[in-house]
Formats: sequence, C-alpha cells, structure tokens
Amino acid sequence: MNIEQIYTGCLAQGAYFIESDGEAAVIDPLRETAPYLDRAKRKNVKIKYIFETHFHADFVSGHLDLANKTGATIIYGPKAKTAFEKHESFDGEEFKVGKITIRVLHTPGHTPESTCYLLLDENGKEKAIFTGDTLFIGDVGRPDLAQKATDLTKEDLAGWLFDSLRTKIMPLPDDVTVYPAHGAGSACGKNMSSETWDSLGHQKKTNYALRADMTREEFIKEVTDGLLPPPQYFAKNAALNKSGISSVDEVMARGARALNVKEFEVLADDDDILVLDVRDKVSFVKGFVPGSIYISLDGSFAPWVGSLIPDLKQKIILVTPEGREEEAVKRLARVGYDHSLGYLQGGYKSWVEAGKKVETIETIDVAEFVKVRTKDESINILDVRKPGEWEASHISTAQHFALDYINDHMSEISPTKEYYIHCMSGNRSTIAASILKARGYNHLINVHGPFDDIKESGLSISGSCPSLVK
Repeated sequence: MNIEQIYTGCLAQGAYFIESDGEAAVIDPLRETAPYLDRAKRKNVKIKYIFETHFHADFVSGHLDLANKTGATIIYGPKAKTAFEKHESFDGEEFKVGKITIRVLHTPGHTPESTCYLLLDENGKEKAIFTGDTLFIGDVGRPDLAQKATDLTKEDLAGWLFDSLRTKIMPLPDDVTVYPAHGAGSACGKNMSSETWDSLGHQKKTNYALRADMTREEFIKEVTDGLLPPPQYFAKNAALNKSGISSVDEVMARGARALNVKEFEVLADDDDILVLDVRDKVSFVKGFVPGSIYISLDGSFAPWVGSLIPDLKQKIILVTPEGREEEAVKRLARVGYDHSLGYLQGGYKSWVEAGKKVETIETIDVAEFVKVRTKDESINILDVRKPGEWEASHISTAQHFALDYINDHMSEISPTKEYYIHCMSGNRSTIAASILKARGYNHLINVHGPFDDIKESGLSISGSCPSLVK
C-alpha cells in the first residue's frame, strides 16, 4: 500500500493517489489528468475509483476526464446529485482497492454531500482518513458555501458539521492520519495550518473545533464568526462540478496557441477580450501592453483570477514568461476559465521589438513613500490588503480598498485624484493598479516593499479606523 499526496500550492489543494496490489484510487483530482495517469503508468497500476469528497467550489475537478481516460468509477457520497454518471455511495459502504478497503463516512456540514473516506489496511486496521473540507489541519470547513443552493442556514450546516465530527471522526483511533483537501491559503476555511497532514490524536489536542468540552452552540458560534464573503467564482465552480465541463485537452489545444504580434494586437483591440499579463510585478510595472491586467503566475494565481475576473466565459489572451505559456492556460482552466485564445509569441519582448505602444505604472519603494507621506500627510493612500490585515494595523490616513472586492467598490474612488497604493509587499498593489489603470485611473503611484517597513518608519499607524470595503 502506498499513499501519495499531490499538493498544489497555488490552490493550497491536496489530491491523493492511493495504490495497492495493482489497483489505484484517486481522491479529489485537479482538472489536469497527467499527474494521475503518469503515476499509474509508472507504477503499472489501474485506476479503479475516483473519490470526490464533495462538490468543490474553489477548483474544477478532473473526475470526468480521468474517468473517460481510465474507465474508473466516480464515487460521491450520499445526497450528491449530478448531471453525469457516477456512483452515489451510502454511509458505511466499502470499496476494495487491491488489498485495502476504503469506507464511506458521510459527514455533512461543509456541504450536505460532504463525505470522508476512511482507509483500512489489509488487516482491517484504520490507517488514514481523507477528510476533504470537513476537517483541516487546525480548522474545519466553512459552513456557508452551500447555503444558497439549499434552504439551510450556515448555522444549520455548522450544527451538522459538529455532529459529523463527533460521531464519525473523533471516535477513530488517535494514530489515524488526517489527509485534508486544503491547507493554509485556501478560502475554504478561516485559519488553516501550513501543515498538510497530521495525526488525528494531535488534532484532537490542538484543533479548536475538536475540543472535547465544546458545546454544539459554542461550535456553531466559533465556526460561523468572522466569515468573509466567499470569492465570486466559488458558486460557479461548484455548479460546473455538478453539471460537468468540457475536456481540459480541448481547452489546452485552444488556449496554448502562439499568436504573432499582429494577431495579438487585433485581439487586444477587441473590448470583449482581456489581456492578462502573468509575469512578475517588477517586469510588469516597467512596461506592458496597454489595457493589460496583471496577475502573476508566481503566487496565488488561480484564486486571484477567480476573485477578480467576474465571467468564467471571459475571452483571454496572455502575456507570459518564456516557457510558461501552457502553464498559464492550465492554471486558468483549474478554476473554470476555459476561454483562453492564445499567448503572445516571444512574450512582451516581441511587442517592444515590433515598436508597439507600451504603458508603465509609476512605482516607488517604501523609503520614498515614507518621505512623501512625511512631507504631505494629505496624500491619498489606498490600502488594498484584506480586512483582517487592515484591522490589525494600517496607516492612520489611508483608505481601505480591499483587492478582493475591488469590482464592487470602484465608485468609492475618483479617476481624477492621485493615489498611492500599497499592500503587504507590492504584489496586490500591482494587481490593483493594473485594474484601475485599465479602467481610466491614470494618477497612480504603486508602492513596492514590506508593510513592516512602513510600520517601523514612524508614520502614524492605527488598528481601529473604519474600513470602506467590508
């Protein structure tokens, strides 16, 4: 028996490849099938089952493509209704994979169909549990993502989650290994650990949600308190995972297509097509194709795309670092953006060499920003960090303009005013500046550098000013 966690940092997501005696199972696969097919070929095993812990909201699953290519059966838990063929399991049902057994534990709460899969070795001993978004390391799944699709409140679902944890998971032996679907950085929970697996016994001691003395009412209050609105693409991805979606191979064939400068320019001039520049922030601010939006591949690319590009059917053309063209198309497809039309052949360099018009964003470091702010306290400052970061500490005269919700709050700033934009390091401020500039806000100064340096500079810092963007 072998368990392999396939962790994708951009989505903070863990998929699992389990093999035993010539057979394999995959749990919560991402959209692309190569990681699982390559392992099966290399290990000379047949993928027998594809287990889904729930209808994922933060990425598009690869269950359909993988099933079509392998003949594997797709398994969901009870109450999972789909538009495609699958096996809807019942609580306690068992599936054999080689010499091991995988037992279904229906654990509603994060969503009604949420299900954990308990792995028993060839001797029947409980070895590992794949908890999806029911139990994370240090946290549990948020109970508000499925409420719009049901008549349930988040409090109803939180109550179910309390019961699921205490009747299905906590009674298991302490030496069972917990393998969740996500780690720190995912919006599917509030405060996940950076660790990607742990023993159940350690979680019983350290995870607030598993406290033995916690009442149902206390649990409901804690897991529902402080939940920020989910990213707008979550509900759309969940719907795709229920209904099915086109093959990722078709998406890659269409999107990973080289466009010469002339072809790219024609498409870029179309108001219905978005130019997405995925290079690093330093390169971007020095020069970019006019109208481009910046979201770097180096970071939480897919979640930012999903939060900031409202329409999954948005047509996109790409400016990428050399050699990362297919990666960009694939990572867009992971969150359901299937309408890439191609990339600029030769990258940004070819655009410049062709003598085409370019734009820049004025960018300064923290030291220069502090000098300007010290000299003139009336300058307009936009802090684009998350609400929690803002509440912890911020420049006393700054205006909060959280990047996550920028599309809903454009009316709160003026295109005729000059703004200094900062975040924690300069990445989010560059994203925000690119969006604003593309929409006609031309008086922008972007600040690159650590917010800790701003705090230590002697500027007036507060932790209790009201936020304009909740």
